[in-house]
Amino acid sequence: MDLFNRNEIKPKPLAERVNKLKVLKLAEKIERGPIALSEEARESVRRAAERIRSARERGAARILTYGAHSIKNGLGPTMAALADEGWITHFATNGAGIIHDWEFALQAESGEDVHRYVLEGQFGIWEETGRYMNLSFLVGALEGLGYAESIAATIDCGKIAVPSLERLRAMAEESARSDDPAELERGAAAMDLATMIARGNLPKEGTVYEIPHPFKEYSLIWRLRHAGVTQTCHPMIGHDIIYTHPVNFPAAIGRCAERDFLAFVRSVANLKGGIYLSVGSAVMSPMIFEKALSMARNAARQRGESIDDFDIHVLDLAPSRWDWNSAGEPPVDNPAYYLRFCKTFSRMGGDMIYTSADNASWIPALLAELRKNR
Repeated sequence: MDLFNRNEIKPKPLAERVNKLKVLKLAEKIERGPIALSEEARESVRRAAERIRSARERGAARILTYGAHSIKNGLGPTMAALADEGWITHFATNGAGIIHDWEFALQAESGEDVHRYVLEGQFGIWEETGRYMNLSFLVGALEGLGYAESIAATIDCGKIAVPSLERLRAMAEESARSDDPAELERGAAAMDLATMIARGNLPKEGTVYEIPHPFKEYSLIWRLRHAGVTQTCHPMIGHDIIYTHPVNFPAAIGRCAERDFLAFVRSVANLKGGIYLSVGSAVMSPMIFEKALSMARNAARQRGESIDDFDIHVLDLAPSRWDWNSAGEPPVDNPAYYLRFCKTFSRMGGDMIYTSADNASWIPALLAELRKNR
């Protein structure tokens, strides 16, 4: 099988990219208050807030899974407040959600013109985003960090330290003599970095990249790191712009993403009496949730336990006229059958509430509702 050589690609500096999203303007828009919500949406806000309060009293999981548009809409600080005030225990997103979060922390801008840059053969091929995010995963895997953890650590530290080839080889040789799975994985992660050096994409003597993030207060993952609240990311190979860069090494991404998925399953295992919010994620959220819930229930069954009595709130812009709770699953010739984010969640055994609304209004309304009568 012939493979494309990513070293043929010439990334451009991120400073040359024209961006459509300015986080400071987005934050001002959120602070001015949400646009009007329908009565149905307001009722779903009230129900979600009530369930979050009761779940917190019971010590049950309160999980918020979100698509990238929640970050692109400037909701990072609002969602961070949900963590700071103890309302949400776990946040999960896709690869794009982390990319926009990181770019906002770095330069307060994100969101390139896809149509323009695809035609130019430049879409996604930017030096800083590609190099620094991929290096975060390579070094994060070496340090035993997850996907979201690796990027949050880079934002927090403001640098990435890459060991020398000599040091990496010594680490791999040392781990090879161990029977500890964690040590063996560390050795494999060291060889991932050594492979990148052998490809000519990193210096043999090692290096430290200084990467200040002057706008990190707008980063959700950085805020969650300091709040001590779990953030996970669930990427798919080839879906995100970082896969275009010569420093991309999916083995390292896989090591980090595995930790995130298992952390997600651990949170889902505590969902009895809790709440799962899926905000603007039509594919990733339902796909990881159904597998995680099945895994958690399988393990619970071995202990004679069950995972039930939870709410699932699904928020998206697409209208849905099917009554999922009363009418059951629609027939295959009905378009509603192909609303994956409704169909999947309706099968999970909890109470599913679907709301068609803008997340830039619904999430701030939820925070305001939770703050009542505190």
